[in-house]
Amino acid sequence: MYSIKNSDIFLTRGDSLFLQINLTKDGESYTPEEGSSVRFAMKAKYSDPDEKIVLVKQIPIDTMILEIKPDDTKNLPMKKTYVYDIELTDSLGHKYTFLFGTLTLGEEVL
Repeated sequence: MYSIKNSDIFLTRGDSLFLQINLTKDGESYTPEEGSSVRFAMKAKYSDPDEKIVLVKQIPIDTMILEIKPDDTKNLPMKKTYVYDIELTDSLGHKYTFLFGTLTLGEEVL
């Protein structure tokens, strides 16, 4: 099970998450151009170095759906809150962080 409030996500550890990501540019819906990439990255705190990232997922630009699979979180601690961001890298290599928040992993029985 998962729930979202603003940009904060609650996900039961070991569950699936499918999240449609919507981009806007100048108030209009925006679809990334060919050659762009979008990625989700999560770590314990923003000040942690990059090598402490616990999860990175590429978001396909044709669907813009973030998919977190059960195996992605099954070995992470329960009842822990992480920080994440989602970043677009355009075809020229320019980077834009357009979403950030927290992801809390809830308890699971198995």
